[in-house]
Amino acid sequence: MSLLFQPLELQNHTLKNRMVVSPMCQYSAENGFATNWHLVHLGQFAIGKAGLIMQEATAVVPEGRITYGDLGLWNDAQIPALKNIVDFVHSQGSLIGIQLAHAGRKASTNKPWINRNQFLPEHENGWQTVGVSTLPYHQKDHPPVALTKQNIQEIIQAFKQSAQRAVTAGYNVVELHAAHGYLIHQFFSPLINNRSDEYGGSFENRIRFLLEIVEQVQQVLTNQSLWVRISATDWAEGGWTCFESVKLAHILKQKNVEVIDVSTGGAVAHQQIPEHENYQVPFANRIKTETNMITGAVGLITHAKQAEAILQKKEADFVSIARGFLQNPHLVYDFANELNVAIDWAPQYERGKESF
Repeated sequence: MSLLFQPLELQNHTLKNRMVVSPMCQYSAENGFATNWHLVHLGQFAIGKAGLIMQEATAVVPEGRITYGDLGLWNDAQIPALKNIVDFVHSQGSLIGIQLAHAGRKASTNKPWINRNQFLPEHENGWQTVGVSTLPYHQKDHPPVALTKQNIQEIIQAFKQSAQRAVTAGYNVVELHAAHGYLIHQFFSPLINNRSDEYGGSFENRIRFLLEIVEQVQQVLTNQSLWVRISATDWAEGGWTCFESVKLAHILKQKNVEVIDVSTGGAVAHQQIPEHENYQVPFANRIKTETNMITGAVGLITHAKQAEAILQKKEADFVSIARGFLQNPHLVYDFANELNVAIDWAPQYERGKESF
């Protein structure tokens, strides 16, 4: 029996299958507001029967955007367009999550199809970035301003307020983006965090920012599942390690975080990532095994039998796929066919089954 097409039970929600659409930035928002592009982009995955669709990194403050085209949820006026997306996804029987984020020092860049990783100054759709320290991601970038303790508390409250708006919009999952070198991850990594106050130095201090966000966000959630996406390793000497990720997961479990969404890398430009099939799966496996938390595996998962094997080996509880869904928004249909699993199609698309 296929595990990929077995439901995944959360405390308050059930994924109808274990194929999750990974959050993928579209850089197509207008001043943080969702557009019809987002409705069609996310809606097509629901028509295609994904178990959960995770919305792209959504900034909690304007200066927390990666680019000027990023989604935001710092304003109540941004709720209606997002609620429209949420309602459509629910109408197709899928769950939807939102990834709340702050890009920190990796903010204020150009859209990738214009000039990837190009830092934009304030007079060119950019802004002054902030970070855990004044170290820039690239040496040529304008240095970020190190956050004061007051700034840190303001951002924590921004996460809480955005989470409240996400609840109002009807999301099933709220995920905190603590991976890929963005602000929360910047606090984790000794390669970036050179602070000497209670937010720097020891492991306990470096995770404090995230734990304070978790505490505040928990206060406004109703029946939402709280997830955290982490980079389990920096892939760089002296950086954040898998050992620390396991320690963090134990603590997050005690804080009622339900799922660890496991990725890697992104903290520093000199990282050395050995990309190959399933290269991130061992990290999800280790966290799952040592903490007994629900974990997701992500990265170069390209075909059904590969995804099924990850679950059969109990290396993760679900798979998150990004590029595969961009190539084929109805990837779930194809994976089901490959595994000889009968699933319901959207009735409007039933005639397409004739070609299978």
